[in-house]
Amino acid sequence: MANEKCRIIELPKFVDGRGNLSIIEEYKQIPFKIKRTHWVYDVPGGVERGGHAFKRNVEFIVALSGSFDVIVDDGTHKAVFPLNRSYYGLLVPSGLWRVMNNFSTNSLALILSSVEYDENDYILDYEDFKEWIKG
Repeated sequence: MANEKCRIIELPKFVDGRGNLSIIEEYKQIPFKIKRTHWVYDVPGGVERGGHAFKRNVEFIVALSGSFDVIVDDGTHKAVFPLNRSYYGLLVPSGLWRVMNNFSTNSLALILSSVEYDENDYILDYEDFKEWIKG
């Protein structure tokens, strides 16, 4: 099931009166070497991001500010992961369809990837995805 393959990881949180600090280190909090980092912001109300799967890429998604939902789908089951704290992130393995939606105002999504950008790693059509997971 999609929700069994994904997991929320709590990041270290250092509380300080001057402001809190959290960290993400490869092979410590996340189980991969970080090859790419990108972020999504200024998403208009009602718009979805994602809408694809990866053949190889593993992602770690954090809501640095605001909130949004990540919906993962293994072709049979869907699971919704609300992200709304900057010290929690969602590990999304390869081979799962993912959509991000329900973005709050001023939300900021940080995405860490296990592979460099490769357009051939993307599956952009849901029907193609369902065929691909059949093997």
